Amino acid sequence: MAFSPFNWFWGLFSLDIGIDLGTANTLIYIRGKGVVINEPSWVAIEKRTRDPIAIGAQAKAMVGRTPVNVVSLRPLRDGVISEYDITQALLEYFIGKAHQQSIVPLPKPRVVVGIPSGATEVEKRAVFDAAKAAGAREVMLIHEPSAAAIGAGLPVMDVQGTMIVDIGGGTTEVAAVAMGGVVVSRSLRVAGDELDQDIINYIRNKYNLFIGERMAEKVKIAIGSAFPLSEELTMEVRGRNLVTGLPESIEVSSVEIREAISQSIGVIVKTIRDALDEAPPEILADLIDSGICLAGGCSQLKNLADRLSADLRVRVWVAEDPLTCVVRGCGIVLQNKDEYLSFLVGIEREPTTRMILT
Repeated sequence: MAFSPFNWFWGLFSLDIGIDLGTANTLIYIRGKGVVINEPSWVAIEKRTRDPIAIGAQAKAMVGRTPVNVVSLRPLRDGVISEYDITQALLEYFIGKAHQQSIVPLPKPRVVVGIPSGATEVEKRAVFDAAKAAGAREVMLIHEPSAAAIGAGLPVMDVQGTMIVDIGGGTTEVAAVAMGGVVVSRSLRVAGDELDQDIINYIRNKYNLFIGERMAEKVKIAIGSAFPLSEELTMEVRGRNLVTGLPESIEVSSVEIREAISQSIGVIVKTIRDALDEAPPEILADLIDSGICLAGGCSQLKNLADRLSADLRVRVWVAEDPLTCVVRGCGIVLQNKDEYLSFLVGIEREPTTRMILT
C-alpha cells in the first residue's frame, strides 16, 4: 500500500480497534489494552427527531419504561444493520468512548469489524459505510466465525481442521477452518433472540402471562438449559395477566424452559449436522481429536455442550470467555494483519455509471 501522510498522521494519535457489532452486545477491543467496552447494542431515541438520547447500558435500562416520545431499540437484527443512522450513532459513541483518554478530539482509527458469514453484499456495504461514517479511516471486515476461531485460540493456520460454532444474539455461525481458510460454513438466523421469543410465547400460551424481552432473557440466563440438569431449578417470573390485565407473578421450572426452547435448539443442532455432512471426511477425522468449539454469548446456555455432544457424537467444548471471542479475534487480526489477510472479507465495488456520447 502506498504511503499516505493522512493515514500516517492519524495513526500517531488514533487507536486500532476491533469491533464485535453484535445484535445483543457491542464489544470494543483496543490494540495493546484488550476488551475495553462491552455494552448492550441498545439506543434510546426521540421518536419525532430520531436523535439518540442514550446508548448502551443506559438505553437498555430504559426498555419498557420510556415516555411516549422516546423509544429504546436495537439497530441491528439477526446480526445485520436494520437502522443505518442509529447504528452509525452507536458506532460513533463507542469509538469516541474508546478514545476518551486520547488527545485527538476526532479520532480516525483503523477498525476490524465482525460480520455474519451469511451477510449479503448490501449488508456488508452497510457495515462498512456505517463504520466509515462513524469516523474510521480504514475499515476491514471479517466473518464472525473466523474471528471467533482466531479469538478462541484455534490453530486456524494448521493443516489439521477445526470447527467453531458461534452462537450470538441474532445469528448462529458454523465454520470448519483449516490452512488459513474456511472449508465449510453455515449461517443461521436463529440464536439467543429466538430463544427469548420462545420463552415469551411459551409463558403466554401456558399461563396467559405476557412478559417482556428483558424478563425472558433473565429466565434464559438463570434457568434455561439445553440438556437435563443434575438439579432442576425454578424462578419467579413477573408480567401482565392477559385475562385480568393486572400484574402477576408465577414460578416456572428449568424443565419447562427447556421444553420452550427445544425446537430452536434442534434447529441449531441440525445446522451443525448439515455442516458436518458437507465437510470432507479428513476434516471429520480431525474433529474426533480437536472437537467442536463453542463461542458467543448464547454458548453459555447451561449444558448446551452436553446436548451437542450427545446429538453429534463429537466432543464439544466452550471456549474461554466465549462472549469476547469474536472481538478478541478482530484484535489479533489487527496486530497480525499480514498473517490473517486470507480471512478478511472484500466488498464488491459499486458499479460506475458511464455516459456514452454519440
